[in-house]
Amino acid sequence: MGQFLLVTIQVDLYDRLALDLEADLVKMVSKTGAKGILIDISAVSIVDSFMGRIIGNIGVMSKLLDAETVVVGMQPAVAITLVELGLPLKGVYTALNVERGMDLLKSKIQVIDDEEIDPDDDDSDDITE
Repeated sequence: MGQFLLVTIQVDLYDRLALDLEADLVKMVSKTGAKGILIDISAVSIVDSFMGRIIGNIGVMSKLLDAETVVVGMQPAVAITLVELGLPLKGVYTALNVERGMDLLKSKIQVIDDEEIDPDDDDSDDITE
């Protein structure tokens, strides 16, 4: 969707599938130049420590490739499990649903764009001859 990748996970992921998802997302961010990844896990009922680490890894790797990661639709039981397992999901933002997640990604990208230095703004007006 525009400059974002949208991933909807419809089943509980086993280890091999989770690793494939991680690799595929990193490749797609690099290939497309996407500025954000939105991962919808609303259909996922169980997130174990391995899947939690995979989500965290996706966040860290996408950040290295100049993209933000937002996870949406987390069930309360999943959130409780992640906290109990001590998995902080560094580099990953969360939102309640896809709409709020997209708004969050757009705001993060806007902040980044606003912080970039304009190459035409070299303060040449301040120089006197």
